[in-house]
Amino acid sequence: SAADTLTPVQPALHLIATVAQGNAGKDGKWRMRMSDSLIERVYRWAQRRNAILFLDVQVAKSTLQAELPPLEKYLARPDVHLGIDPEFSMKTGDNPGKKIGTYDARDVNYAIDWLGDLVTKYKLPPKVLVVHRFTRPMLTNARSIRLDPRVQVVINMDGWGSKSLKQSSYDSYVASEPVQFTGFKLFYHNDVRKAGWRLMRPDEVLQLYPKPVYIQYQ
Repeated sequence: SAADTLTPVQPALHLIATVAQGNAGKDGKWRMRMSDSLIERVYRWAQRRNAILFLDVQVAKSTLQAELPPLEKYLARPDVHLGIDPEFSMKTGDNPGKKIGTYDARDVNYAIDWLGDLVTKYKLPPKVLVVHRFTRPMLTNARSIRLDPRVQVVINMDGWGSKSLKQSSYDSYVASEPVQFTGFKLFYHNDVRKAGWRLMRPDEVLQLYPKPVYIQYQ
C-alpha cells in the first residue's frame, strides 16, 4: 500500500462461519453454523482475488472443542486460516450480546494445538490464528499462551470508537500482551457513528507500536 511500500500486502476475506445468535436454537448453544455452500462461495471469492480466507468462530454457549472439528475440511486447505472471538464465548452462562465473553490461555492453546496438528497431518504451511480482543478480561492468562512454529498468533484489537479510544485500547490490551503478532480492526460504520469520530488512515494505523501486521476492515 502507499502507506508502507516495503511490506507486501496479502489480501484476505474474513467470514464468521459460526455466528452467535439471539436465541438458544434447538440444541441450546445460541450459535448457528454457516452452510457449506456459503463457506465455499466466499472461498471462491477469495480465490478470484488471490486472497486467503479466515473462518471466524463465535462459540456462544458451545466450545472450541465442538466448533472447530466441523471446519477441518476447510482449514485443511493451505489458504484458509482461523479466527476465534472471546466476545461471544459465554462461559458465565450469560446470553451472547448481553455481556462480553472470555477465553483463557487454555482455550487459545487448544486452538493452537488443534491447528498445529492440522499443519502436520496435511503437510501445510503455518496457519494464522487471530484472537480478537478489546478488553482485559476477554483474554485471561495471556502470558501462558504457548507458541508453536506451526501457528502464527495474532492478537487483534477489534474495538470500535474514536481514534484516541482505539489507540488506548490497542496500547492497553494488545501491545501490553502482544503474544506474537498484533492486529487492528477498522469499522466503516461504528468508527464514525458519533460527531467528531473518523476512520483512522492507513498511515496512522502503521504508526502504532508494535506495528500491526494484520489489518481488518469491516
